[in-house]
This record gives sequence, C-alpha cells and structure tokens, in this order.
Amino acid sequence: MDNRKFLPIIIIIVIAAVVIIALSSSIFYTIDAGERAVIFYKFGGGLDKENVLTPGFGMKAPWNDLYVYEVREKSIEEKMDVLDKNGLSINVDVTLRFHPIYDQIGYLHENFGVGYVNTLVIPEVRSAVRQVMGRFSAEEIYSTKRGEVEAMIKTETEKSLNENNCEMRALLIRSINLPEQIRLAIENKLKQEQEALAYQFRLDKEKSEAERKRIAAEGEAVANKIINNSLTPELLKMRGIEATLELAKSPNSKVVVVGSGKDGMPLILGNN
Repeated sequence: MDNRKFLPIIIIIVIAAVVIIALSSSIFYTIDAGERAVIFYKFGGGLDKENVLTPGFGMKAPWNDLYVYEVREKSIEEKMDVLDKNGLSINVDVTLRFHPIYDQIGYLHENFGVGYVNTLVIPEVRSAVRQVMGRFSAEEIYSTKRGEVEAMIKTETEKSLNENNCEMRALLIRSINLPEQIRLAIENKLKQEQEALAYQFRLDKEKSEAERKRIAAEGEAVANKIINNSLTPELLKMRGIEATLELAKSPNSKVVVVGSGKDGMPLILGNN
C-alpha cells in the first residue's frame, strides 16, 4: 500500500493542528466565577452589548476580541480636599463599595471601557462629595448636619452610577478633618451651647418647682380657710360632747368636772 497519497492530508492535518494550538488562546476562552464578558466582532456587528457571556468555557473566532469584566464587589478609598460654602478647606476620607450591573456590561464597555473605575466611578464620587459639601458650612458638616450630608452624597452618587451601569453598594464617610484652629473653635462653640442648654434646663426645672410649691401653698391656704370658716362654736361644742361621751364609755372609774359658763365643757378624770 502506497502511503504517499496520504502525505498531503497528513501535512494539512499537522499544519491545522499547529495553527489551532498557536491560536488556542484566541479561539478558546474561560470565564471564571465572578466575571462577565462581551465580544467585539471586527467583521460584522461590532460590540455585542446584549449578549453578555456568563461563567464557563467557550469558543470564538480568533479575530474577534473578548473583553472580560470582574463583577465582584469592589472597594475604593478616596481622600480629597473640598471647600464648604464659605470657601473653607475640608479634608474628607470616603470609602465606596460598588460593582458593575451584570447584564449591562456591554453598555459599560461601550461608554467607559475596562478602566471604568478611573473614568467613571472615582470622578463621580469626587463630584458628588464636592457638590454636596459646597452647600453646607464647615460647622454643619462637622457637627449638626453630618448625617444629612452623608445621605445626600449617597443619593447623588448612587443615582449617577446607576445611570452609567454600575450599582453602588455602600458609601461611607470615614472622617472629616478641619484645620485645627477651626475645629477647636467649633468644638468650643458646641460646648458653650451645651452648657447654655444645661443652664436653661436647670432654670426651667427650678421655675417648675417654684410653681409647684406656690400652687401647693395656695391649695393649703384655701383648705385652712374652709376649715376655719366651718369651725363654729356650736360645732366645737358638739365635738366636745361627742368626745366626752366616748370617754364615759370606758370601764375605768372617772371624775367628771363640769365647766362653768355657757361654753364650759365637762372634764373627765380617771382614778389613775
């Protein structure tokens, strides 16, 4: 049997195998857990934004480009200097947790590319922090309205990221640092305000106690007046007779001394 006629076929198979091996990294791909990908078709269709590739093994034409995105939650920390509404410089330390919206990776890639963290996320966070803090004074940001400032920054950042195919998981303002002189002035003012409130509380408490005593005294005076008006000579005489009768019921021997005059009351003396 002449094997020479199979030689061209063998050569073609070997060449094809070499080509496939050489281009394997361009043909075969694996998307890991926590990743998504999109394909750019160079010779038709362009970027396929709708068909987001999920984790697994796949094949593509070697001339098409695969863009893989990690969709696990990311965290960035930003330290920045911003100005309050009076132009005072404030140093802010912010932490943001976020991830791309899984089924919108194609749109994220089209608008911002794989470097979206630097071109989208960080600028939006910085912009929201600057805009919101520019509406408040340093004292409000540092003390009375810190919670409101944080809530507004979260709302504006979340809205902006969602509109650009990212989901914000959390935004934390870890610290707000003012110039030392300004910070001490604000803390001293807050301390004085607390002392004034405490003093006012004591005054109000003392006024309430004085009012209570006044009302109690007035009530007692009215009661005494009523009692005095009701103690007529006839009533007192009747009460004395009732007390004498009660004493007379005692089994002990007694000596009764009858008082003189029309208002004289009997006096009972025991033999002991």
